[in-house]
Amino acid sequence: MMLSGTAIVGVRVVIGSATSNIETTNLLGGEAAAAQRPGGNNIKGAVNLLLVGIDARPRGSSETSVLADTIIVLHIPASHDQAYLVSIPRDWRVDIPAYDKIGFSGATDKINAAFSYGYQGGGTELEKRARGFSLLAHTINKLTGITFNGAAIIDFGGFEAVVKELGGVNMCVDERAESIHLGIDKKGKIYKLWYKEGVGIQDLPAGAKPVVHEKGCRRMSAQLALDYARIRKSLSDGDYGRQRHQQQLIKAIAKEATSKGVITNPLKLNNVIKAAGKAFILDTQGIPVEDFIFTLRGVAANDLVLIKTNAGDFNTVTLGGVEYQQLNAESIQMLAAVRDGTLSDFLLSHPQYVAKA
Repeated sequence: MMLSGTAIVGVRVVIGSATSNIETTNLLGGEAAAAQRPGGNNIKGAVNLLLVGIDARPRGSSETSVLADTIIVLHIPASHDQAYLVSIPRDWRVDIPAYDKIGFSGATDKINAAFSYGYQGGGTELEKRARGFSLLAHTINKLTGITFNGAAIIDFGGFEAVVKELGGVNMCVDERAESIHLGIDKKGKIYKLWYKEGVGIQDLPAGAKPVVHEKGCRRMSAQLALDYARIRKSLSDGDYGRQRHQQQLIKAIAKEATSKGVITNPLKLNNVIKAAGKAFILDTQGIPVEDFIFTLRGVAANDLVLIKTNAGDFNTVTLGGVEYQQLNAESIQMLAAVRDGTLSDFLLSHPQYVAKA
């Protein structure tokens, strides 16, 4: 018992030291943040974390330099023995509320635009990203009533460093996918590209062609895994396929990070956590990161359940020449179940909402 206790204390010290490098700030604020429970702790019961993946693109490649490409709610029931990844379609047509900090009066737009609206204006890069996240979280809260116990902005560029430190991940490609982010020449050299809407792939060298991910299971490098998880244009189910692949990547990273080769190697574990510090901006609502990790240690990687809105089917509306996604009544019920901590009950009667692992 003494040795076990000493080991736990030692791991806490390692995690606490390594996670001190992670950027932290208040991303939620206001109504989107879960109320503190007695004792100043808001992670003893059901836990909802809002994860937003951003794509910081080269100047000139987009109307805004930072886009919210991924919106995921990580839901953990009060039992802390299961975890669900719920992806929110970035093209969901919603009412975005006013945001006094930047004089924004509100708009009806795609939900990922909430981040862009909040990001606008002056301030440091951290302040702008925090504003964007805050408006997005507030928008989701207004639509669903879900409050969040913590939050994270995941930068795709920094996130690649985590997978690289892990030595890659195991992924299964379920559909042939052609990249718009990477090119490859005859010698196998990989080039980074970017895509301009209405024009196509930019910066593809002569003699090179886009990277293609063929069907099948394989070990992927950090660069290829991140690329695969970002593709949507060549998929038969578009953004729903990308949501599924992003969820699969998160699950693959979790499995790799909790493998014996990592958690039994203090140096490797420390390096992985330090690499994570380059990828995240965290809001733990005042709870130490190591407390989150130890409170939720019963959530095994194999227990990550992947959830899809609209059961993975398009529900498209076209207004003013712009295509949007609408959530069906069952998806709204599903988000209400996340809010109420009854998601497992909803899925028992709606198994079609569980995505392929």
